Amino acid sequence: MRIVSWNVNGIRAVMGKGFSDFLKNEDPDVICLQEIKAREDDFDFSQFGMKYYINSAEKKGYSGTAILCRMEPLSVSYGMGIDVDTEGRITTAEFNDFYLVSAYIPNSQKELKRLDYRLRFDDALHSYLNSLKEKKGVILTGDLNVAHKEIDIKNPKSNERNAGFTIEERDDFSKLLSYGYIDTFRYLHPEEKDAYTWWSYMFKARERNTGWRIDYFVVSKELIPRINESTILKDVYGSDHCPIRLEIN
Repeated sequence: MRIVSWNVNGIRAVMGKGFSDFLKNEDPDVICLQEIKAREDDFDFSQFGMKYYINSAEKKGYSGTAILCRMEPLSVSYGMGIDVDTEGRITTAEFNDFYLVSAYIPNSQKELKRLDYRLRFDDALHSYLNSLKEKKGVILTGDLNVAHKEIDIKNPKSNERNAGFTIEERDDFSKLLSYGYIDTFRYLHPEEKDAYTWWSYMFKARERNTGWRIDYFVVSKELIPRINESTILKDVYGSDHCPIRLEIN
């Protein structure tokens, strides 16, 4: 099974940058999207020829997640069952032996003005994932808005109190892993450097590969034997993020 995840930074914007060709060439069984910035009633998701499940933000043109599938899931849910997310940041599809969660975790923003909310969201997400894990395996994917270790960011020292690399956010990611999950890319590639999924649009950051790895496939440990590949598709353009791919048997 091939699962792709991509923060597209606007589904309309990426449509003009080869998204349909990417989808055709990549041919995923499932693709999880983040930051779609669209609602089901103002964008034709059916054009991709896949079943689609959309969780839009209350605020128009902002945030939002989606899951597009070749097969029909057993069930689909939106949010985490509590009122911590009005921004369409969580979409979950249930399959026979795992749950797949497409997530767009809040950015703590400049001067960390949204850090407290971000940490509350993390706590809610951990509880939600653990409740799913009691039933079957869990795959969490998407833009988690944190570079976990220094190896996951080009300039760690100069970013220590910047959103996405605070000790609080990094500790929260470590806490998630402690509940019985793994970061699949780092599990398979423990020493690989300069492997990033997001680059600023400024200062030719992508050209210079001055990036951050903030997009992940995190899986519960019982799924480890099924992992064939966890890959960063760094040569795919169209967003300030690149897609990532997980293949499981």
